[in-house]
Amino acid sequence: MDTKWQDSKAVSSMLDDWDTWAVVGLSGNPDRTAYRIAELLQRRGKRIVPIHPDAPTVLGEQGYATLSDVPFAIDVVDVFRKSEAAGEFADQAVEIGAKGVWFQLGVIDEAAFQRTIAKGVPVVMDTCPAIEWGARDSA
Repeated sequence: MDTKWQDSKAVSSMLDDWDTWAVVGLSGNPDRTAYRIAELLQRRGKRIVPIHPDAPTVLGEQGYATLSDVPFAIDVVDVFRKSEAAGEFADQAVEIGAKGVWFQLGVIDEAAFQRTIAKGVPVVMDTCPAIEWGARDSA
């Protein structure tokens, strides 16, 4: 599906070409959706980088309190936060030079979407890598 928020080229670039995913809101709680999606990202060959105020090590990867603390390049910033908190992470993604931003299913911030796109950084919003890979796998 190609909608304004799920541009097929942006989805393909993020899922197929970009390997290092910062997962904002990822903690060590396996009952949380962020944890399960981080596991999926790893199974699909992605390096995950937990971003959480407590900076835990999750799924064998060192965590960082903020995106700016990460000492290497991030390809995609994957945001598991409430919509009203998501925009600041899109702005931070632009600041650190991330290639793309992914707002998870139910995370919608139209203003952040527009700001980020205007800076030349693609955004996928209101969907999930599991959904997108699932649609491809069943096609």
